[in-house]
Amino acid sequence: MRHPLVLFALATLTAPALLALGALMGGGWAWAGLLWMTLLTAVLDEAVAWTLPSEDPAAEFPRADALSLVLVVAQIGLLGLVIQALGQGRVAGIEALALALGTGLFLGQVGNSNAHELIHRSTRRLRRAGVLAYVSVLHGQHVSGHLLVHHVHVGTRADPNSARWGEGLYRFFLRAWPGELRHAFAAERARDRATGRPPWHNPFAAYLLGGLAFLALALWLGGPVGLAWYLGLAAFAQLQLMTSDYVQHYGLRRETGPDGRPEPVRPRHSWNAPHWFSAALMLNAPRHSDHHAHPARPYPALRLEDDMPHLPYSLPVMACIALWPGHWRRLMDPLATAWQNRMDGRPDDLPDWRP
Repeated sequence: MRHPLVLFALATLTAPALLALGALMGGGWAWAGLLWMTLLTAVLDEAVAWTLPSEDPAAEFPRADALSLVLVVAQIGLLGLVIQALGQGRVAGIEALALALGTGLFLGQVGNSNAHELIHRSTRRLRRAGVLAYVSVLHGQHVSGHLLVHHVHVGTRADPNSARWGEGLYRFFLRAWPGELRHAFAAERARDRATGRPPWHNPFAAYLLGGLAFLALALWLGGPVGLAWYLGLAAFAQLQLMTSDYVQHYGLRRETGPDGRPEPVRPRHSWNAPHWFSAALMLNAPRHSDHHAHPARPYPALRLEDDMPHLPYSLPVMACIALWPGHWRRLMDPLATAWQNRMDGRPDDLPDWRP
């Protein structure tokens, strides 16, 4: 397929279409949406050995921007349909669980990836759409945390979203979520003081008011039961975002120079995955090294090189493995050690690196 944008659109838009049918009609449609987000993605990643081609980094991508905006509309519309269907009991029992899981996976894998893309865009309209997507899952803090903290301090102890060597996923959750909130708010308050921006123009005011608006909308659409489902979906989406951060930076640290400042961010400071279908589904989010090297580069142009750290399995599969910290460490600690040894100028097979 010469134009990967066709595949991006097919992979990302099919999921909310199937899930919306599940919310409206129940039955097999709810299961179809869940299978699209899970089994089909895993099978296609492994069954077809192919890497998405990269577009010209200097080109403009109006169709990619249009797809991102359509996905934001689809995300919010799907949330409304699902909350109403679950809250009013139109979809119940095991079908309700399938619909909720499929929707939560769409929010966490496609919605978060799309919002992440949009907050890096240069136009205010696109950035605001990305903020809206994050606020719809009650995670507005991530906009400020990602732009002002993560991209600046990635791979150092100053970044709460960079997983340390030997740190389990659940311990990371307990540290990363409040750490991101604290560091993001401090960064925005520093901008208030530096620019003279009044407190009511602080983005956290919009994050809070927007979150309250979505909570009220969920209560109106689905009543108390719908509100409970909404809170669960938002928490699930946030956990997936943190899991993605955990996987993509586990055990890779930036060196500190003689002046006490960390080295520049390099491709070797992020894990990547070459799997074609999950890359299309997540708008090339698994090409994480190139994103950190070129944060403003649109997702169709993100590149994947052989000398970047590669995960042994696709990003969604690695996220599942991370749920079992012991197995995760047996798999990833030797790989992180080898890469860190290489960065430190030691033999790759010297298994003695510790942070």
